[in-house]
Amino acid sequence: MPHLKSDRIVLREYRMEDLPHMREWVNNFEITNNLHDIFIYPQTTHDTESFLKDMIEGELSVKGFIIATPDELEYIGQIDLHKIDWKNRSAGLGIVIGKADYLGKGYGKEAIELLKEFVFNTLNLNRLELDVYEYNVRAYKCYLKCGFIEEGRSRKKLFRQGKYWDIIQMSILKEEYEQKLAE
Repeated sequence: MPHLKSDRIVLREYRMEDLPHMREWVNNFEITNNLHDIFIYPQTTHDTESFLKDMIEGELSVKGFIIATPDELEYIGQIDLHKIDWKNRSAGLGIVIGKADYLGKGYGKEAIELLKEFVFNTLNLNRLELDVYEYNVRAYKCYLKCGFIEEGRSRKKLFRQGKYWDIIQMSILKEEYEQKLAE
């Protein structure tokens, strides 16, 4: 499949040379604190290599892309689809900007916009959903800008930083995506 491109990024395939870039963030609390509980424990090189190898070989149910620079295709982060439900035409979205220099500069939003186009116009899915932690305000605002709507909250379901936090469920439907394009 061709790469998905925008002005500042390319969504490309996973490559073995992404390993050192992934290793830079998988044990960085500032980044992993916003991610799944799998990152509570230190990630070994073997853990990261296994994940990367499985993504390259298509062994996981997760399908995704590396977010990269347009010229050198250098690693910025990852954006993946998980829980793909072909019958009901939905999928979950997961994203991480792994390079601190790229945080807060709109690269995540740009990657999500590319992925939405792919999800709705190529895969013909009807729904894209995600979870975001209540304290991750930057991500929450990004998802709102990308057209995601808050559907609900799992109240005080997450324990982090010595207290309980809500997990917010958000989604965007194909018709909402199309309506936003028409505006």
